[in-house]
Amino acid sequence: MADGRKTLADEDGDSLFFASRLISRGMDLISVVQALVVAEYLSFSAAANALGVRQSGVSKRIRLLEENLGVTLFERGPRGVRTTLAGEAFLTRARSVMLQFDSAVASARQAGRGEQGTLRIGVFTSLAGGFLRDLVLEFRNAHPLVRIDVREGDRHVHISEVRRHSLDVVIATGNTEVIGCDTAELWQERVHVALPQDHPLAERMELRWSDIRDEQFMVSEYPPGPEIHDYVVMRIADYSHYPVIERRGVQQEMLMSMVGMGFGISLVSEGWVALGIPGVVMRPLAEDADVVPFSAIWSPGNDNPVLRRFISAAHVMAGRARRGTSDWASIGNLVPRGRG
Repeated sequence: MADGRKTLADEDGDSLFFASRLISRGMDLISVVQALVVAEYLSFSAAANALGVRQSGVSKRIRLLEENLGVTLFERGPRGVRTTLAGEAFLTRARSVMLQFDSAVASARQAGRGEQGTLRIGVFTSLAGGFLRDLVLEFRNAHPLVRIDVREGDRHVHISEVRRHSLDVVIATGNTEVIGCDTAELWQERVHVALPQDHPLAERMELRWSDIRDEQFMVSEYPPGPEIHDYVVMRIADYSHYPVIERRGVQQEMLMSMVGMGFGISLVSEGWVALGIPGVVMRPLAEDADVVPFSAIWSPGNDNPVLRRFISAAHVMAGRARRGTSDWASIGNLVPRGRG
């Protein structure tokens, strides 16, 4: 309040002080609430009827409240009551405090039901299209009070953060068990080759590893570059051949731009196809082995209600129970939606 104007924090602090002073003087909130109702109806009998209590009880509480405050809140007369100047000042502040209290209760209940709060998601694939984009959009639209914090990063770092509860859930490739975590496979994507649009192989609708084994590959030094490097080596390398893979110190988006400029080719998940990167075409790898599962990974000890809602929504969108280590994997009454 350096410039003389009250901030929201100032108002909250004033209200907290006001409420604490009431309690310290032995005043209960019931009496305050009844005084507010009397001020609304300007009648003790009407206020008592609205509250479902006896008029004598309301009158007694108001008298005790006035004695504690040392002021008269209401002027009584044959035609009813009206608030005094002191009463108006007190009840205006009291009304503000009660509204904030009601808001706090409502917020707590919404948070407990997972209707508001924060969901921290570690991702390992693009949000440009596909299952993950649809899931995040649908969840966000269904839970407008939830803040969704999406973070890119290394798979192993993310899983460590999940165990420490600094991340709620990780969406990553694979479907193997993770020590100390629950997992659930949600969907699968076919691996695609990112090529310059003028590359001779760009005319084909699908590719095989034999078509690209001698190409110049590029991967990012940052996630998911290291995993892509290992995947290329696993699929191509043998005793007589090792792929040429150049590591680039750029993020995945910049790497795709470099593909479009003709620096080399790379691999991406199916979610990248929707991006439409200038100068780049993406062609699927045809082998059955080049379909990659994506799973949700989270800590069973994480009590964030928003997380449970998100995992439930993910299973519904997946359309059926999938393999995994969590209780959610046993859900069997979901309606298939043609995913995976």
